Amino acid sequence: MSEPINIDPILEWPVFGLSQEEKSQWLLVALKNLTNWHDKRCPEYHSVLSKIKNAENMDSISDLPFLPVRLFKSQKLLSIPYSDVIKIMTSSGTSGQNVSQIFLDKKTSSMQVKILSKIVSSFIGPQRLPMLVIDCRATIVNRFKFSARTAGILGFSIFGHDVEFALDDDMTINLDRVSRFLEKYTDQDILLFGFTFIVWQHWIRYLEDVSIKVPIRNGILMHGGGWKQLQSQAVSPNEFKYRLKSVSEISRIHNYYGMVEQTGSIFIECEEGNLHTSSWSEIIIRNPTDFKVMPKGGVGLIQLLSVIPHSYPGHSLLSEDEGEIIGVDGCSCGRLGTYFRVYGRIQNAEVRGCSDTYSR
Repeated sequence: MSEPINIDPILEWPVFGLSQEEKSQWLLVALKNLTNWHDKRCPEYHSVLSKIKNAENMDSISDLPFLPVRLFKSQKLLSIPYSDVIKIMTSSGTSGQNVSQIFLDKKTSSMQVKILSKIVSSFIGPQRLPMLVIDCRATIVNRFKFSARTAGILGFSIFGHDVEFALDDDMTINLDRVSRFLEKYTDQDILLFGFTFIVWQHWIRYLEDVSIKVPIRNGILMHGGGWKQLQSQAVSPNEFKYRLKSVSEISRIHNYYGMVEQTGSIFIECEEGNLHTSSWSEIIIRNPTDFKVMPKGGVGLIQLLSVIPHSYPGHSLLSEDEGEIIGVDGCSCGRLGTYFRVYGRIQNAEVRGCSDTYSR
């Protein structure tokens, strides 16, 4: 049986400071160790690997075997004894849909928090900011078994203090509560967090409908999830930003991409509108018909790799999202690593996601 993996050196990697050549070498070692770790501890994962030809020949990141992310909906995949589970995360889902179940131990949960903290702090600074959540408090009731929305709110709450919720449980804005909160912090940056469709539906559209503006010029919005529903309404990212700025004068807006199966390894949109991989993650674009690696500029399925998952074999997953690599190490924002765009879910894929399934 393989030895426990020492994560301390991994956590010291610079967030966006590794060149692609250096990062690829470091990631390959860490991800090969994780592959061997899960192979020896998760019988279902071992069964999958035993059916893959040349699974042991992993000379580059693209050689690493991957699991379809949908597998977590039908299988309970663990690489630890169940007695070590401290938290179960689930993807969102409508009635009748299966949801992914992700089992976390202390080590994985701790890595999620530490790496998420390093990534987000590189955008908003190291200080904790007063935080306004564009959601309702009822979303975070169950702390042991919770959804991607719950995980997102709780995860980002570590960057805030005096956390306040903008919406009542019926998903309407409580303007009195919001006004009192904003008056307390007129001279400070304020962190806002919400899932994209909820921000759109219950903040932007609501304020437009009632012809009220809520200026938050010192606001920094982090948002993600729900783009499928916005696309169905023909709302582009630029229109989202424009209309948010119109009702709330917020100019620092960062979309992020990620999935509950790799919580912590999020990809945040930079000032140039590109999503960035950190030192702890990578993406590969694969042809949806033969799964071969596509060159830069090709649109295909997004494979996500992360060094975080130790308690379950989720370190190399093939998503049902389509994307395109825009470049490597060359973004005008100055961050190194792969930068990319996401274009939504493949046609006929099951509707899922943080708020894709949310409807009111």
